[in-house]
This record gives sequence, structure tokens and C-alpha cells, in this order.
Amino acid sequence: MNVFFVACAIVGACVLVAQVVLGAFGLDAEAPELDVNVGDALDLWAVRPISAAVAFLGVAGLGALSAGFGSAVATILGLLAGIIALAATAFLTRQVMALESDGSLRITGAVGASATVYLPIPAAERGAGKVQLALQGRTVELLAVTRENEPLPRGTQVIVVSVVDPDTVEVLPSSSIEEVLHGSA
Repeated sequence: MNVFFVACAIVGACVLVAQVVLGAFGLDAEAPELDVNVGDALDLWAVRPISAAVAFLGVAGLGALSAGFGSAVATILGLLAGIIALAATAFLTRQVMALESDGSLRITGAVGASATVYLPIPAAERGAGKVQLALQGRTVELLAVTRENEPLPRGTQVIVVSVVDPDTVEVLPSSSIEEVLHGSA
């Protein structure tokens, strides 16, 4: 029985260590999973939870044997430790994965935001300038065009009114929008 528990501990630990080392170098692509569809439930059948279960089965079984328990009790204690490790690893993996964020800038979030002209914007959509604004918790610079008949000089306060393309927004001076809002009241 000792050989079985030692083998489980070594195999499980080696797989876990390999995953940690590969993950540190960004080489831990999606781990293969058994074909079990459990929806939003914990993914118990992924490599990490299974390898943790095998490792804990071995370690707990060895511990029980060295504490003087018989093979049957050591096996039961090892299985219980393995099941707990399986569930805990699956739960913790799910929690960590929920924290992931791709950090991609979503330019559509700029619509309605205040910005400041950074590079002058030519009049009547004859070219693009640049604006600076706070978007998704960071300061960004975006290409900007305007339909205004006058160019917008550096420092002009503007409002983003639409997204032209993935890199460009359309802006109007804040003063124009205030005139429309207060003039029609």
C-alpha cells in the first residue's frame, strides 16, 4: 500500500508543479478536460483538480499509514482528502478565472464622455486631431473629427458624440452642447 500512496503523491505533485512552472512562463494553454458538461457547476474534471486529488490521496494515505492506521482506514482517509482537494482546487480555480480581465479598450464607452483637444481638430471632418479623455480608469488619446465649421484648437473642452471607427471618435465642443441644451429650454 505504501508504494501506491507514494506513486499517487509523486504523480499528482509532479503534474501540479509542471502546471505551475508552465504557467509562470505563459505556456499553460487551456488544459485538456474530460468531456463532461456540467454547465455553471465547478469543473471537477479538469487536470488541476484531478492532479490535486491524486496528490492528496497519496499524502493523506501515507500519513495515515505512518500514524499506525490500517490499509483500509488509510485508503478511506486518502480518498476523503482527495475529494476535498478536488473540490477545493476546482472552486479556487473558478474564483481565480473570474478575476481575469483582457484589458482591451472599448472605445464605445467614450460616447458621452468629456475630453480635451490634444492636437487641433480640423473643421468639417477634413482631417483628424487628437483628444485626451479618461476611459476605463485610464487616460487615453484617441483620434477625433468634428462636423463643426471651425477647427477646434488645443485645449478645447469637447464631448464625444459617436464612434467613427475603432480608432476615431466624433466630438463637439462642450459649449455647443450647452447652447443647445440651455437655448432650447
